[in-house]
Amino acid sequence: MPKMSEGRAVVLGLGNPLMGDDGLGLAALARLQEGWDVPGVEFVDGGTWGMNLLPLVEESSHLLLLDAIRSGDSPGTLVEWERKQLPRYLSLKLSPHQIDLREILALAEWRDTMPTEIVAIGLAPRDVVMATRLSPEVEAGLDLVVEAAVRRLERWGYGAEPKAALVNA
Repeated sequence: MPKMSEGRAVVLGLGNPLMGDDGLGLAALARLQEGWDVPGVEFVDGGTWGMNLLPLVEESSHLLLLDAIRSGDSPGTLVEWERKQLPRYLSLKLSPHQIDLREILALAEWRDTMPTEIVAIGLAPRDVVMATRLSPEVEAGLDLVVEAAVRRLERWGYGAEPKAALVNA
């Protein structure tokens, strides 16, 4: 197992569970927390925090984003975007409540405070509409997101143990 990385490692679940597949990031975060013990990693429900996420992003050395990712792929397809692939830009907003992750990443980059390691893992959504359930395609891919997140954390040097193995040991 690689040596544990230095700095603050954060797994950030994003999205709105009242908007169908947009709630994927929070569902994946919950499943990861329920099923895995990952010492040294902070799990954060980012929901729809908006600009309040900026300090968290800036203080992280390793940031793993869990979210529905509009990639153009078929619904339920696993998507992993590295730092260079993540959209970052500032745009005209009608209200400060419209701030999203793209603006936060743009500000962190502008302030030269982007995490050293940052990756987004998620699934291509089918339905981002008022609904409290994930679509069948996204629900079926939830474990793929968790498995990809665990692999990434281990690659960064954070050991992950299934909680069931800890109980049975």
